[in-house]
Amino acid sequence: MIKIEIILPENDVRPISDALKKLSVGGITAYRGWGRGKTINPQIHAAKGTEIFTPEFGERFILEVIVPDDKKNEVVEIARSLAKLGKIFIMPVVEAFDIQTEKKDEYVI
Repeated sequence: MIKIEIILPENDVRPISDALKKLSVGGITAYRGWGRGKTINPQIHAAKGTEIFTPEFGERFILEVIVPDDKKNEVVEIARSLAKLGKIFIMPVVEAFDIQTEKKDEYVI
């Protein structure tokens, strides 16, 4: 099993989520965060609109998916084709447990 983390500077969550459903990916976790990177954050008006400020950290959208190893390339391709910008990180999952049913590893996803 692997964990795929997709960090997006723009909200491309819905099309990626819909495509992952078609791939029969059971679960996805999505949340907002703050970060900085290559993309330039939008400027905001400060001091009653008389001063323009570029914040150091901008809003990011993070998706986390746990999939079997054989679905890795398909998930990466979906993210790359549907997102305009962002990063993809892949990490191994050593073990997984379902708290309620006591299932383990691949049976959890």
